[in-house]
Amino acid sequence: MSQRPQAYTVTAITRMIKTALEESFCDIWVEGEISGYHHHTSGHRYLNLKDENAVLRVTIWRSVGATLKFEPEDGQKVMVYGDITVYEKGGSYQLNCRRLVPMGVGELELAFRQFYEKLAAEGLFDEDRKKEIPRFAEKIGIVTSPTGAAIRDIIQIARRRNRAVELVVYPAQVQGDGAEHTIAAGIEYFNGRDDIDLIITGRGGGSLEDLWPFNTEITVRAIAASDIPVISAVGHEVDTTLADLVADLRAPTPSAASELAVWSKADFLDEVTEHLRRQAGLLKASVEAARAALDSLLKRPVFARPMDMVLQKQQYFDNLCRVLRSAGKNNFEKQKNRLSLLVSKLDSLSPLRILARGYSVTRKLPARSLVRSIEDVAISDRLETILGDGRLVSRVEDVKGDRKS
Repeated sequence: MSQRPQAYTVTAITRMIKTALEESFCDIWVEGEISGYHHHTSGHRYLNLKDENAVLRVTIWRSVGATLKFEPEDGQKVMVYGDITVYEKGGSYQLNCRRLVPMGVGELELAFRQFYEKLAAEGLFDEDRKKEIPRFAEKIGIVTSPTGAAIRDIIQIARRRNRAVELVVYPAQVQGDGAEHTIAAGIEYFNGRDDIDLIITGRGGGSLEDLWPFNTEITVRAIAASDIPVISAVGHEVDTTLADLVADLRAPTPSAASELAVWSKADFLDEVTEHLRRQAGLLKASVEAARAALDSLLKRPVFARPMDMVLQKQQYFDNLCRVLRSAGKNNFEKQKNRLSLLVSKLDSLSPLRILARGYSVTRKLPARSLVRSIEDVAISDRLETILGDGRLVSRVEDVKGDRKS
């Protein structure tokens, strides 16, 4: 009878493989192309790392993913640092990522590019959303490190330009982990006050890693949400951050920000003096023009011989009165003659004038209706005859018609 060969259980062999793999493949770098990337609602990230011949599953736990500077995308070539682990129940292995680095471009450069495209698509860099910087700010809030060179430069320039402008410093961390939270808190703090006219946020120069808090979403969105105009002054003139792009005004350096924010008392006084000089010149020119105009008026005859005009007007008035009287008299005579002619015509047409020539008018009494025909009267009718010099009353005794020839 043959002896039964020694066999491992599935669990045992799996654990042996797990031990061998995890001891042999810890703290390793693996490079490849991302595919099947998935950001789970739990916060964990899952992807496949592949090359032309093989595929390796990669898990990025939530705690690690929260520290990523960029968002992985399918097709990116990356290097993954981590440990190989074996999932016993599934009999599969995977790479637990502890760091993810893009190949061909730096991690921060890639993150900068991705975030810039995202914010640009939202319109946060558009010029029409930027607020005007007040020309005469009385109180300025500054969000920066209270011990850095930036605040010293800002204070020095401000004191030189105008000591009347008040500076209020919010001590913020401007480098390292969590710095973006203090920067955003400073901007929000000043927006909660009602006496701040302008905000400056920034720091001195440094590497991209040093300036990174000013490229984070927390800082950028805090600047974009500010109701108070914001000047961003990060690094040197050659440095450009996303905070610079979203701010209402970008200053190349903190010193330049102070120059732009604090109005110069000396320049203002020079401007006022120049304005007064110009106004005085204009006033003098106006006075000279008025004097010349007055001299010209005084040389006119009306001022040289004022009674001449009075006499001329008096003579003109007399002429008008004479013409008026003459015209009135002529018109009166004309109307008088016209009236006499009309009266004469009317008189010639008067019935009394006809009666004076021997005619009479007969009316039947008592109605006094005109008698135009013998048919209008009858025997015994009373008649009234009107003559030129009086009236006759008679009674009809006989009515005879015209004789026929």
